Amino acid sequence: MVKLIASSVVRGAEQGQSHGGIYLIDFQTQKANQTIDWNTSGIDWQGRGWDRGLRGIAFDGERIYIAASDELFAYTPDFQLIESWRNPYLKHCHEITVFDRTLYLTSTGFDTILGFDLDKYCFNWGMHIQTIGVKFKPLAFDPLDEQGPIMLNKLHLNNVVCNQHGMYISGLRSKGMLHFNGKAINMAVELPPGTHNAQPFRDGVLFNDSEDDVLRYTGRGEGEEDRAMAIPKYNPDKLIHKTEDQKLARPGFARGLCPISNTMVAGGASPSTVTVYDLAQNKIMGSVQLSNDVRNAIHGLEVWPFD
Repeated sequence: MVKLIASSVVRGAEQGQSHGGIYLIDFQTQKANQTIDWNTSGIDWQGRGWDRGLRGIAFDGERIYIAASDELFAYTPDFQLIESWRNPYLKHCHEITVFDRTLYLTSTGFDTILGFDLDKYCFNWGMHIQTIGVKFKPLAFDPLDEQGPIMLNKLHLNNVVCNQHGMYISGLRSKGMLHFNGKAINMAVELPPGTHNAQPFRDGVLFNDSEDDVLRYTGRGEGEEDRAMAIPKYNPDKLIHKTEDQKLARPGFARGLCPISNTMVAGGASPSTVTVYDLAQNKIMGSVQLSNDVRNAIHGLEVWPFD
């Protein structure tokens, strides 16, 4: 079976507590090993969940890139920190991806996608997405210049994926998965509200429908291969004294998604659980639960490329 790497975020964690971390999950042994415990003291305490926890994960050669809210970290395969980088336009980062020697990051706070040069190890590209009615306009800017966009968080961008056909971007308020062809941004497919991790898959789109607690695949055909896989819901620990942040946490919240093959995908949920789905057979192949704390939710999820 496959081995996965996942990041988790603890909603409503307080100062001095762990805010999640990085886990290696072996589905053959049904065990998970926590490799990083994110309990840094330099966390911004303003707002719900914003700066707490590690988010997107990507790989380049022998480097593992992991994003926090406003900082990009590089680790060795045995999780020794190599270096980290900040940028004033990187805020509330969610998912990240690597394509053609550039690492792309979603900057949720600035409605922006940032590019990080994997050879020169610096931020070298930025694209601010403006909304004009129902249309979207890409505005390129220099992430090293002070004349960049202001922080508005209109679209709540949370995912970016690239392939030979272009860049695909989605957010909680984008109303769907957007396509950037290098010149213009258009709506590739409309999606339900509350969507996470939308990405092209086979001849359609794969995404977490976090409002309905299902993982969905929708193709371009007649619908015979469409899937709505229910997220497993495990009984979480009960919270007797809930803060407002903790009241928003619930079991089965779907976030974190990665294809394993042309038919198998892995998805995350809260309390932190990773499940492998066989879309062809329309069934769950297995789950590994990392926590009973309903506040603890999977965020980034990728196939482990080492070992």
